[in-house]
Amino acid sequence: MYHAIVERIARRNFERVNDHDYEPLLASCAPDIHHRFGGDHALGGQRHDVEALRAWFHRLGRLCPSLRLHVTDVWVKGLPHDTTVVMRWDATQDLPDGSDYRQHGVHVIKMRWLRVTSIDANEDSQAVERALAVFAAHGAEEATAAPITS
Repeated sequence: MYHAIVERIARRNFERVNDHDYEPLLASCAPDIHHRFGGDHALGGQRHDVEALRAWFHRLGRLCPSLRLHVTDVWVKGLPHDTTVVMRWDATQDLPDGSDYRQHGVHVIKMRWLRVTSIDANEDSQAVERALAVFAAHGAEEATAAPITS
């Protein structure tokens, strides 16, 4: 039963990203959350608190307004005091030059007592960088900004 509840929460949080509804997701995070998104670009780097993660999600929403995440698989392991969630997903979005962005990735999420303590996002960071270059070429200056880190 616990694993089914965690899976439902995890799937719902990905839907919240699709809906740009970040506050409920952030409320489920530990204050000292560790978030890693690979690459040396505007979305890359590591964050170590909720405020930096909030800024990162809002940047993601501004840069990728049509991003759609589709969860394909979820695995939950562990007990409430030490839970690991592995989520496999696909993503699409429209780029301003008319091309499509397609991505596939895996998140490894750690939880303690239903609080998210870490999110490790694994995907093709070069594809992210190429998409950000398209956004930058079409006037999105934030696409070339330094990573949000804390």
